[in-house]
Amino acid sequence: MKVTLLGTGTSQGVPVIGCRCEVCQSADERDKRLRTAAMVECDGVRIVIDAGPDFRQQMLRTGARTIDAILLTHQHKDHVGGLDDVRAFNFVDFPTIRPVDIYANAVTAACVRKDFDYAFVDNKYIGAPEMRLHEIEPDKPFKVKGVEIIPIQGKHSERFSVLGYRIGRFAYLTDFKQIEPAEVEKLRGVEAMVVNALRFEPHHSHFSVAEALSLIEQVQPRQAYLTHMSHGIGLHAVTDPTLPEGVSLGYDMLTFEVE
Repeated sequence: MKVTLLGTGTSQGVPVIGCRCEVCQSADERDKRLRTAAMVECDGVRIVIDAGPDFRQQMLRTGARTIDAILLTHQHKDHVGGLDDVRAFNFVDFPTIRPVDIYANAVTAACVRKDFDYAFVDNKYIGAPEMRLHEIEPDKPFKVKGVEIIPIQGKHSERFSVLGYRIGRFAYLTDFKQIEPAEVEKLRGVEAMVVNALRFEPHHSHFSVAEALSLIEQVQPRQAYLTHMSHGIGLHAVTDPTLPEGVSLGYDMLTFEVE
């Protein structure tokens, strides 16, 4: 299995518009973060997790001509705002039209239908995105072309839930603030894990670095990467060496293999 971190930044990305901090002005490419997303390639199946406003740019950087599915973690715009750009994958082999399968929980699916209503009407215009929207249940695994995916449920805040995903021995969690012990158990045995860590200071709706490290300590993956990071995480070159063994800051276009 090959995993690519398409973006590792928070909802504003890094650099932040108008900011003059040392991170936002850094020349290190590892400090330039698009909105958080990932791509998993397994047994000839290509799965993207989240499609935020940078989805088009991220897909261009990978060179991918096809994708088999998009898994959505939740309905915030930094995770779903780029879905219109599935059109490129729909029509890459025109006149053959290839719909893209989208998987989401009920709340997120409802948001997608509302925000991209023109893609779901009966008589839509030629060139509108072709999406097959599948509602998933947080406690039930499902398959994409034979690849099993296990949803991992957490709380983004007290107001609503967010989904992470386990694929084989890889797990991806973003925008988590709380996770119940039963959901942690679903992560046992993963070899590599990606988990959000917004900044060092506590935040009301995202893991801090300390909270992310606490979860990593419970799960004990061989390697963990932090994602969904703000400019408050500091310079990659400075912060990364301070992390525990087996934990690294993720960065855009980082690629790694999982057994």
